Amino acid sequence: MKVIHCADIHLDSKMEANLTKEQAKQRKDELLLTFCAMVEYGAAQDVRVIIVAGDLFDTKHVTAKTRKIVLDAVNAHPEIDFLYLRGNHDEEEGFWGEEETFPPNLKRFGNDWTAYEYGNVNISGVELCKENNLRIYNTLYLNQNQVNIVVLHGQESNYHGKEQSEIINLRELSNKNIDYLALGHLHSYKLQKLDKRGVYCYAGCLEGRGFDECGEKGFVLLEVTEEGVLPHFMPFAKRTLYEVPIDLTGLVSSYEIENAISTSLLEIPKESLVKIILEGSVEVETMKDVDYLTKKFAEDYFFLKIYDRTRLELHIEDYQHDISLKGEFIRMVLAERIPEEKKNR
Repeated sequence: MKVIHCADIHLDSKMEANLTKEQAKQRKDELLLTFCAMVEYGAAQDVRVIIVAGDLFDTKHVTAKTRKIVLDAVNAHPEIDFLYLRGNHDEEEGFWGEEETFPPNLKRFGNDWTAYEYGNVNISGVELCKENNLRIYNTLYLNQNQVNIVVLHGQESNYHGKEQSEIINLRELSNKNIDYLALGHLHSYKLQKLDKRGVYCYAGCLEGRGFDECGEKGFVLLEVTEEGVLPHFMPFAKRTLYEVPIDLTGLVSSYEIENAISTSLLEIPKESLVKIILEGSVEVETMKDVDYLTKKFAEDYFFLKIYDRTRLELHIEDYQHDISLKGEFIRMVLAERIPEEKKNR
């Protein structure tokens, strides 16, 4: 049996932080297209279940277009069960409040443990809230002779969160006969041991939306056998976001800086979104024109921006005889009884 574990898709996200209006609309559509492509991939691979571990949508105001496309994708594949657990961005009155009936293969979890069985495989989940976040651990009972997948959405911890309903206490879930703990909330893939028997996994998001979501994004394909669960991370995003630090220390001419940027971008696909961070120490004479550099490289990528975080390297001996306010300030500092380390600052 094959299962897809995905989460944090955030359909209908505005995507306006860095992009133009046209780019934001394109990326918004690409999120939806990637979700549909994942469903088609699942159908081609004979996947039996797609687990959405929270935050399928970004807001409770789900557009009619997005709702229809999601439901069409579910309806088109009755052979796949879609197990949908709401996250902190999914509202009850949003997607679910707009339709009186839903496809029979679109199944939900609730505020108490809900289980779906597929032969010897048990998939259980619960939507965390303030009312249940402390009691769910004592009400989870799993058969040690079954293959057990548990679905939750929240922040991993080894302690309870008194004020935060989305805290998941991993210590309380250990030794519960869990083979695979399918989690949502963190936007990067993470696979770790839960206990001697099982693992816990954050699938990450399908597509990065901002530069706090850099790197490969996708979903987890699970191969479930009588012996347990074998997870495989599947990179699947249409575009990847990159943060590229470039040290300008020792570079002076514009040609040297352009060459350093070009070299750093060699392995990055042209359809990517790129954030370049210029770092290091630069001289007064350094030819560093961020606007020019941005225009030179931006046309090669879907989106590119440059941040200048360099430090200006001043050699005080070059200015101590200068007839200027800067020279006067340096002579005053040199005259004071200040440790050499502080003078150089």
